[in-house]
Amino acid sequence: MKDSKPNILYIMCDQFRFDCIRALGNSQIQTPNLDRLVKRGVSYENAYSSCPVCIPARYTIRSGCDSFSTGCYCNEQPIPPKGKMGTHLDDWSGAYLPETMTQLGYRTFGIGKFHTFPEQYEPLGYEVHIHTEEMWDSPELRAKDGFAKYISEEHPEYAYVEQLHGERTNMYYAPQVSSFPAEHTVEAFVAKKTIEQLEVEDMRPFFGMVSFIGPHPPCAPPIPYNRFYDPDGMENPVKGTIESDHEDEQIPWMNYIVYADEINDAWARNLKTRYYGEITYIDSCIGSILDAVEQREDAENTMICFFADHGDMLGDHHAWQKECFYEPSVKIPFIVSYPPLFTPNSRSQNLVSLTDLFGLATKLAGKRELRDGIDIVEDTREFLFSFYGRPQTRRFKVMVRHKQWKYIFMANGGKEQLFDLDHDPMELDNLVNEQEEIATLLREQVLEKCKKEADLQCMVKDEALVTYPFEARELARLHQFAFSRGVTSFIVPSEKSYMTSKHPN
Repeated sequence: MKDSKPNILYIMCDQFRFDCIRALGNSQIQTPNLDRLVKRGVSYENAYSSCPVCIPARYTIRSGCDSFSTGCYCNEQPIPPKGKMGTHLDDWSGAYLPETMTQLGYRTFGIGKFHTFPEQYEPLGYEVHIHTEEMWDSPELRAKDGFAKYISEEHPEYAYVEQLHGERTNMYYAPQVSSFPAEHTVEAFVAKKTIEQLEVEDMRPFFGMVSFIGPHPPCAPPIPYNRFYDPDGMENPVKGTIESDHEDEQIPWMNYIVYADEINDAWARNLKTRYYGEITYIDSCIGSILDAVEQREDAENTMICFFADHGDMLGDHHAWQKECFYEPSVKIPFIVSYPPLFTPNSRSQNLVSLTDLFGLATKLAGKRELRDGIDIVEDTREFLFSFYGRPQTRRFKVMVRHKQWKYIFMANGGKEQLFDLDHDPMELDNLVNEQEEIATLLREQVLEKCKKEADLQCMVKDEALVTYPFEARELARLHQFAFSRGVTSFIVPSEKSYMTSKHPN
């Protein structure tokens, strides 16, 4: 007899802004299949990344633990938190989610981007695990990638492509088009492999993690999605003064790293058309997955959750990338579709976090394990925290949400921000000096949280948060060439090596 536990399918995107789903209020974008999920479930409109950058957010997803428990506060190798020991994060956090779900009687599969570090293909506990990572440091690592292998073995006509998901380095935020037709992109590959797993016959329910690389830059949708949107129909980025927007020193530093320090509004509008095009294309791939779920006999007993690891500033607040606590960076889509438990086509204002995904899956599997999260079915939280930057360094900063308020503390210079998101959703008016009572309340919440967690206690001294004299980092460019192909730099030819054509036209 088939197990009656529900199937669980987690679908995530990388760098997907919270405000890019049509059914949730964006009338410019086309997302018919995510709209299907919205109609089938509950949309959490106050969902946040536990740490707004790839690696720590993904370790939270698979462990159910916040940065102070994972020891991962940015794109870095996890370090055992104070009082913990081990080689891999699961040594001190506990078994990862896929291994836990296997123990609870589930067939597990993971397909897509997983972004572990420093071991790019760290075993995570899936019975079937197919990687599609963004880039590789060596030919040996590239050879392990599911999509790279698919291209080299089944479509060698595209083997010349150096960077399979678009050019990076100076082209990171340049509007692009995919080198592949829509049926042969990494997104199509992920959807195809997911559908294969959905068609497997097994008496066990399944737990699947589907992780799309996009719409993470480079924004390179395939034809015809590259021309779905007219830049004249795109809005300019929302900006305050450069001084207020760049109070977080991370922003100008990050802009410069990815050659985004001189992007004007026209460029930003064009880039947004490709970002939206990539989302609409991924939406079509998600649609094929939803169709495959619906064709199963147990479709109604399948919970589907869509979320992202973090967002993208896309020029708002004079900022690109993520790693800051403005809403476009740290706020995420979070849709839970399971009619037996969640009211269809409903909205929730409850504060939810990536930490809650572990408890949601294990609860439905019959043995709830919350770790640093909460039970979003039964419980609510009054304060939600997000962290970035290793404690006891200038990079450390923390955000806390409470009702309509968002408070941000930055150790670098001891800077603070306070926003009333009900009246100032674009976060243009810092009220930290005007709203002293709420600022004090949230500052004290951060202080108490740091006192409570062993790995954060170093950020408290004399009953106050530790600050450092402000210091801006030296600007530098990040070069992300096709290292696995031996490409490590720009070609700067000598004068004699320049070639001129006899037929320039």
